[in-house]
This record gives sequence, C-alpha cells and structure tokens, in this order.
Amino acid sequence: QVQLVESGGNLVQPGESLKISCAASGLTLDYYSVGWFRQAPGKEREGIACISKSDSSTYYFDSVKDRFTVFRDSAKNTVHLQMSRLKPEDTAVYYCATATFHRCALAMESLSPRTAKYEYDDWGQGTQVTVSS
Repeated sequence: QVQLVESGGNLVQPGESLKISCAASGLTLDYYSVGWFRQAPGKEREGIACISKSDSSTYYFDSVKDRFTVFRDSAKNTVHLQMSRLKPEDTAVYYCATATFHRCALAMESLSPRTAKYEYDDWGQGTQVTVSS
C-alpha cells in the first residue's frame, strides 16, 4: 500500500526559511519523479517543483524559482522541499505526489502550474505552511 506523508509545515515570518519533507512507504521514491504542489484557501492546487526519476534534475514553476529547492534523501526514502525568502503568498497546504515520467522539464514545460497536477498519481495528505508576521 502506497503512502506519502508530508511533514514539517509550520508558522514562519516573512523572509524566513523552512524545510518540508515527503516520506514514502510502499514504494521507493528514487524510482519516481516527485512533485510538490500547494493549495491556498479558495484556490486551485498548483504545481511548484519537481525532481526527476531519471537523473534527479529539477524543475520549478516561476512562483518559487530561485527561492525553493527540491532534493532527495534516498537513504530515508524521502524528498525534501527547502523554502527560503518565504512570502505571505506562500501560505498554503503543501502536497507531494509521484509520477512515472522520466524528466520533469520535458513533462512540465508545456503545462501550467494549474494543469501539472493531472500528470501525477499518488498524493499525500498535505502539510500546512503559514507565512505571517
């Protein structure tokens, strides 16, 4: 049984950093591309980052480019999302999800943040990140 569990969400102040994690059981994350998404109240779930299964290359949508970094910890079967220079508009529930495509750039570059979610299969339950002073 596949299970993805996000953790690490918290209340932080604008400009601060936070790392959230996606731990898996029932599958090996190294064999999948893993995406990070977020959903703010009243808004649609949007894609923000992806790490490829083929070579762990990464892809970021514009809203988080140069601020967020996604990386693997294979020994712990976990994918992390390091978030820096957080803004109030980053407040959302953050989700991870797995996909079978090989390279994120090829899969995501023709998609919008809103439509990226249709390429993913298994999802976690989310972790709340709140950015507020």
